[in-house]
Amino acid sequence: MTSTQDAARAAQALGRSFTVGSLAVANRIVMAPMTRQFSPDGVPGDDVAAYYARRAVGGVGLIITEGTYVNHASAGSSERVPRFHGDVQLAGWAHVAEAVHQAGGRIIPQLWHVGATRVAGAPPVPDAPPVSPSGLALDGTPTGRAMTQADLDDVVLAFAEAAADAERLGFDGIELHGAHGYLIDQFLWDSTNQRDDAYGGDIVSRTRFAAEIVAACRRVVSPGFPVFFRLSQWKSGSYDARIAESPEDLDRLLVPLVDAGVDVFHASTRRYWLPEFEDSQLNLAGWVKKLTGKATVTVGSVGLDNEFGQAFVPNGRSGVDDIDALLERIEQDEFDLVAVGRALLADPEWTTKILSGRADELVPFRTEMLGTLR
Repeated sequence: MTSTQDAARAAQALGRSFTVGSLAVANRIVMAPMTRQFSPDGVPGDDVAAYYARRAVGGVGLIITEGTYVNHASAGSSERVPRFHGDVQLAGWAHVAEAVHQAGGRIIPQLWHVGATRVAGAPPVPDAPPVSPSGLALDGTPTGRAMTQADLDDVVLAFAEAAADAERLGFDGIELHGAHGYLIDQFLWDSTNQRDDAYGGDIVSRTRFAAEIVAACRRVVSPGFPVFFRLSQWKSGSYDARIAESPEDLDRLLVPLVDAGVDVFHASTRRYWLPEFEDSQLNLAGWVKKLTGKATVTVGSVGLDNEFGQAFVPNGRSGVDDIDALLERIEQDEFDLVAVGRALLADPEWTTKILSGRADELVPFRTEMLGTLR
């Protein structure tokens, strides 16, 4: 293909507008959430606003912010990760949303509770213990304590309050972080959820906590305010982990979330091109869309020549790769939106360059870029 042909194909597949509820975006490209720790005391400053606005200027249709801690003492493990509660923190986020909107973009915050992955004694609340479904770390060792019903209710409320604040501040929706081995995902995964009450047991029961959070958020926002839900099979440090071994398992997991009010599923994989189950080429986002009929976001090493883990290798690089396989899949409506992470971190103009046939100008990703706010 010539660059003109590449650009025309990319523009036709990725340059289409997309609408869900009251959210309308100019194209199918999403900035994936990436934790950067550039918010001292949990406050996103002018530099953070400029960072996100730069991607909106660069053509990204929808920005999903880095994970933000909800208002629960055990929600996080860093004083430099932004928080989505507190007057000063929320004022910072209002400025971020305004900056992105002025640049022509749309933005939703990712709401987060780290659960058992919290480091005991770490800020922002050193005295808060790690909490989780069963008091187990991802490797099965005891850590912190199992959540009581009061704990569960407090966390559900914290997510709902954050959702209401997001709409009040002018954001365009929310994303609930239910992936990668964090709290919501710890309830979904049988290895970390060994409860014998209504929140544990079979795959449907393990979904109850997530569904309660979705429903609580749905109740406090406008009907058209979209709720995204990020899910994954893999966990941090457990890349082969699986919640659903079959499409039937996945369907049982998804139905309660759909019923609770999820509008869009963000299906996180490390390599978007790999099939999720045997006898089908569909990836995880493709299967979720097929089973639920809901819009989905795919993600996983888009536009790069190696996978997610390379981001954490000292002096590592990820070369620019073509997106022919991605275009083929979205042309077939396997999924609706495409989240781009490291490639957008390396090059804020990635979207514009891809859609205008300037792929030869793309900037490769280097590990040291993780330590800067560009």
